[in-house]
Amino acid sequence: MALIITDKCINCGVCETECPNHAIFPPAEGWDYAIGTHLEGMVSFPNGESVNANKIHPSLSYDYYFIIPGKCTECVGFHDSSRCAAVCPVDCCLPDPDHWESRDELMSKKKFMHDQ
Repeated sequence: MALIITDKCINCGVCETECPNHAIFPPAEGWDYAIGTHLEGMVSFPNGESVNANKIHPSLSYDYYFIIPGKCTECVGFHDSSRCAAVCPVDCCLPDPDHWESRDELMSKKKFMHDQ
């Protein structure tokens, strides 16, 4: 499953630099699928979702850092564990029960975003 950042976040930004998928953004910042990936233009994710990778989306949080579920792979394919959770000083990077994915699905998403 993707991870979420809870409202306990102190906005230190340590997690953002650790994310190999560039799935973590500062509060109030727009985001897209293209940044930090090989995605460009209209793409269809392995789960069937079609998006414009370059479209800037509004922030998911105006108060604390946030994770884009569609870009989060829990660091599968990069590290043995989720780096954001490992470095967070207040333990606010947690599994998101609303975005469950198997390890195989996470690996497919990683390959789709980075190995094209």
